[in-house]
Amino acid sequence: MVNKINRNTFIRMTTLAALAPLGNRIFAATTGSNLFTSDELFKKMVAANDNEVATLLQTINYDELKFSRRIGNNFTALAASYCCTQSKYYHSELIIPKLDILTRFLSSHQAEDGTVNIANLESPPDTAFLLEYLTAAAYIMAKDNSAELSNTNAALKTFILKAGDALTTGGVHTPNHRWVVCAALARLNAVYPDKKYVNRIEDWLGEGIFMDSDGEYPERSRIYSNVENNSLITIGRLLNKPSLFKYAQKNLETTYYFMQPNGDLVTTSSRRQDQYEALSVVVYYLHYRYLAIRDNNSYFAGIAKLIEGMKGFDKEVLQKDLFHFLENPLLQKELPVATTPSVNYEKYLPATKILRIRRGDQSTTLFGGIDWPLIVASGRSNSPDFYSYRKGNAILKYLRLSTNFFGMGYFYSEGIKKEGSKYILHKKLNIPYYQPLPKNLRKKNGDYKLSPSIDDRFWNKMDFSNRPVSNVKTLDTIITFSENGNKNELDFKVTGLNGVQVTIELCFLEGGVLSGVTQNTDGNNFLETGMGKYEFGTDSILFGQGSAAHKIIKNLEGERYSTHFGTLRTEGMHVYITGVTPFSHTLTFS
Repeated sequence: MVNKINRNTFIRMTTLAALAPLGNRIFAATTGSNLFTSDELFKKMVAANDNEVATLLQTINYDELKFSRRIGNNFTALAASYCCTQSKYYHSELIIPKLDILTRFLSSHQAEDGTVNIANLESPPDTAFLLEYLTAAAYIMAKDNSAELSNTNAALKTFILKAGDALTTGGVHTPNHRWVVCAALARLNAVYPDKKYVNRIEDWLGEGIFMDSDGEYPERSRIYSNVENNSLITIGRLLNKPSLFKYAQKNLETTYYFMQPNGDLVTTSSRRQDQYEALSVVVYYLHYRYLAIRDNNSYFAGIAKLIEGMKGFDKEVLQKDLFHFLENPLLQKELPVATTPSVNYEKYLPATKILRIRRGDQSTTLFGGIDWPLIVASGRSNSPDFYSYRKGNAILKYLRLSTNFFGMGYFYSEGIKKEGSKYILHKKLNIPYYQPLPKNLRKKNGDYKLSPSIDDRFWNKMDFSNRPVSNVKTLDTIITFSENGNKNELDFKVTGLNGVQVTIELCFLEGGVLSGVTQNTDGNNFLETGMGKYEFGTDSILFGQGSAAHKIIKNLEGERYSTHFGTLRTEGMHVYITGVTPFSHTLTFS
């Protein structure tokens, strides 16, 4: 949910200066003061970490522990307070018994090959995620060189070295796992240098790092972009490979354009599980901060300053990241003089096929970049959310279009085409009926190839690709987006086969107030005529015109999902506008 104070702070900070272009980004130059000086930030981190440690001292008991990455997080929190001279727990005798409990617990959950079971079984990548914390803690404690830590250091070293053996031979599942493993090995090498760790890193890096022209990694995921940036910065920093920073830098430049006014990140284009998840840019803070300081990058410094004022900064940064500041002292330096990123831009990312528009506290997303052919699987972009709109706290989470055209379900565009100031989404469906197989391809036992139908709706043993077709039915959908003053305008044209039911689905953030709509007994709303209004606090979105040619809103996902009783419906306040082909309709949002 949008935090009103944070949004107002954001607007105040980002509208003080005139706009000026620079390369492919636009921002205003200003020398505005930091929300925190580096000293203030560090003191707040120490205090927040100490508060966390106070809780851990009460809750860490061997028999009550559950094995997860949080064990590593807890270990670093304890180690950071113990080794930080500003902490009230500096060299406290209360800390070491808890560290010893955690090392014993870690060892009891380590497999013979050195891996651990967290998300996956005996998983090298999950072991690498855990080692990010443990190797940083080992580094901090080694620098502290306290005699009281000798037993803890020895036990942790045994665990880490055994895990390191697993990472020098173990495999991965996904693109980002490669760099997570390399980052863990780089951290391990910084504490316990061994050529085998570096050799394994070089082996993985030898595959090359893919980044498209938009600055996106293969998964196009805000979750995993964060992971990959973290990994590549770590490898570059610890192994003196400055060429790796360029990937993180380019991705971070792009990430700003995915940022909503309150810091939420647009995830519609993701190829992973965060397609429908909320994620905050706050988790990117250390990356912006590190590169801002390292490269004297005023633009990244401006973004880092914005993040410091966002909701969640205390929980995600102040409370969790002290160990990063201790392990990497560059983070403790002052940010350079900042330039404030623009809140007035129109940014089209052609490789991702996504349009992002900001007009102060208004934000628009238009998406046409799913992966064809449409396949429902992790690693494929398949979100039907092609439009979303925010106006302050009032949020249209998504807009979709569905038809009952042969169970094809939601509309998915084949890219975005820009014509002048307009952006066009388009998809033409051709659904055939099938003729008998040619006689020379027939089999007496009827055992034909199991294959997908031409329209990819279903599979069967009918050898579809070799069949003549007839009675081809067409549905042509064109959606044109444009800005008209302070309004967004979406023009819908659905033609081809007549009599096809069309459903436009709007989903607003739950907790608001709708007016101008008719609500059914099941809680769904229809905008039958005129304009509707959605209000959240003092902010509102006016939308319409309405239309209600039918009220059938089941199985909008299509046969791909309904066959398996699946649904893409999310939480929210749903409003439906319906028609029948030939369908021509215009919706405005303001």
